[in-house]
Amino acid sequence: MIAGKDIGVGNPSVMPPFELVIDRDRADTACMPCTFCGLGELAFCHGLSPDQMRRLAAIMGQANVEADTTLFREGDPSQHFYSISIGAVKLYKLLSDGRRQITAFLFPGDFFGLSIQGGYAYTAEALTPVTLCRFPRRKLELLFQELPVLEKRLLDATINELAAAHDQMLLLGRKTAREKIATFLVSLWRKMEARGERQALLNLPMGRADIADYLGLTIETVSRTLTGFKREGLISLPDANHVHIRQGAALTRIAEGA
Repeated sequence: MIAGKDIGVGNPSVMPPFELVIDRDRADTACMPCTFCGLGELAFCHGLSPDQMRRLAAIMGQANVEADTTLFREGDPSQHFYSISIGAVKLYKLLSDGRRQITAFLFPGDFFGLSIQGGYAYTAEALTPVTLCRFPRRKLELLFQELPVLEKRLLDATINELAAAHDQMLLLGRKTAREKIATFLVSLWRKMEARGERQALLNLPMGRADIADYLGLTIETVSRTLTGFKREGLISLPDANHVHIRQGAALTRIAEGA
């Protein structure tokens, strides 16, 4: 079993109430976390009017959780959706023999918590200290009737997750180790740019073991390939948690199998 701290005491499947940051008696835009999250177009609530935002805030909870905290486990009753404001989360599935396959790394603006037949399809664990917004599933679905823009946002999140799953299947099934590592770095680089962080220094909140479990490689292969890229001048490795992209176009060509 993967080490981590469960949210909840006595029952790891149940999250305690989040610290609600909204005063229900005077809910205006000045006291809504959506007003200050800084995600812009990436935020789940982006584009809502003050009245619509107030109605969404009425059902929303927000909390800070520590790194290595398990947010929910695969198969737990799917009672909430989540959106990341700050930090990073990993999603993974466990095989019966204990082996782990990480299916995604999520960052600010990412929405997760989709379910299969009423249960979460994966385990979610905080990679770093994380600030999350939590939306009760039933209350949010009822709100869709009044705010169809939110239903479209959820549909978009579902489509994005399916597209990511298809990319992951291609990554695991057809690409070489070198192509996998290049694809991973280019993907993080593009996500960082989408968040408005236009720089070549990538922050890696995940360790080499997590990268290996995501790409279907060994830790040794991950380390050896990164060192090879460094030797070729494609990247530099200032420390274990950062990669400096020096030749982005060349890495992209490797990722695409060119």
